[in-house]
Amino acid sequence: MTTKPRLIVALLITSALLASAAAATPRPKRTSDSLSAANPIAVSGPSYAERQDVMLAADDIATRRDLDRQWVRKVLAQAHYLPQVAKLIQAPVAGVAKNWSLYRSRFVEPIRIKAGLKFWQDNRETLSRAEKETGVPAEIIVGIIGVETIYGQQMGRFRVIDALSTLAFDFPANHPRAAERRAFFRAEVEQFLSLMHRTGVSPLQPLGSYAGAMGLPQFMPSSWTRYAIDYDGDSRIDLFGSPADAIGSVANYLKAFQWRTGMPTHYPAKFDPEKLDLDTLLAGDILPTFSVASMVAKGVVLEDEALQHDGALALIELQNGAGAPSYVVGTENFYAITRYNWSSYYAMAVIELGQEIARSMTR
Repeated sequence: MTTKPRLIVALLITSALLASAAAATPRPKRTSDSLSAANPIAVSGPSYAERQDVMLAADDIATRRDLDRQWVRKVLAQAHYLPQVAKLIQAPVAGVAKNWSLYRSRFVEPIRIKAGLKFWQDNRETLSRAEKETGVPAEIIVGIIGVETIYGQQMGRFRVIDALSTLAFDFPANHPRAAERRAFFRAEVEQFLSLMHRTGVSPLQPLGSYAGAMGLPQFMPSSWTRYAIDYDGDSRIDLFGSPADAIGSVANYLKAFQWRTGMPTHYPAKFDPEKLDLDTLLAGDILPTFSVASMVAKGVVLEDEALQHDGALALIELQNGAGAPSYVVGTENFYAITRYNWSSYYAMAVIELGQEIARSMTR
């Protein structure tokens, strides 16, 4: 995932509209079963028990979160450094060209489409309710869960406490944003411990991605606290074992990041070579900053519905390795999907996987 400072800030913003979601908690029984479904990655590094800086961090977390000091120390003493996590988090090798066609083929493929069709059929009523209540289309929700975990088939095998601790206390120093990322994961350790304490789940139990993301929708601990909701009505949140909670939480997340009902995610992009100012159009990256008129003036040819668009737009470039790039015009809803994962390639994979599954639903 690629990150930018403004995006990290956006992730950490607490929405007053979602304050009630923070009070909800995961289902202990069902979560306990589902957390143990995968075989964890073997611990391969030393524990943090002898690290004085980690124990001091434990004391700070305990004070800030009003947690028992010895409990926090005991938990972090049982966390282990995972070399493979430190390796996986490294920035992509410089000089390796991005390739949208290759990226797309990893996600918009028969296994995910077949699994997504079953997931949609099994959860049709819940998806319909979420779409009606939040405005987020079912195909976007289905696309996200499919790209993230193949509908729960691959929710991660790293102990979350190990992954988060590795990235909080031993984030690779050669990373271009090491200090910023270390601070982010330090905050996620704090959120994770608070969540586990509130719900009574052992912090040593949950499994997730190498970055510490959890459940069918791969929520980080802070996102679980702020955006996850109980959507099956049993007064608990379980993103591991409840498809309904996962569906409702994904929709709630996108709604919190200003999803606009009925707005397309993107439009086709064509160019007028005589007027094209590509450098200016791409300067804003994926953040919508251009009006329809200004985009047309800079050489983008828009047609039909796009010319009537009400809102800001961005020109999205998708590189294809040594081939010519692909371009689309992204709307504010395209940008909302990138708040889930900070990549235009990710957003397009979500959109196109959801579209393929939607087409399968009508056959």
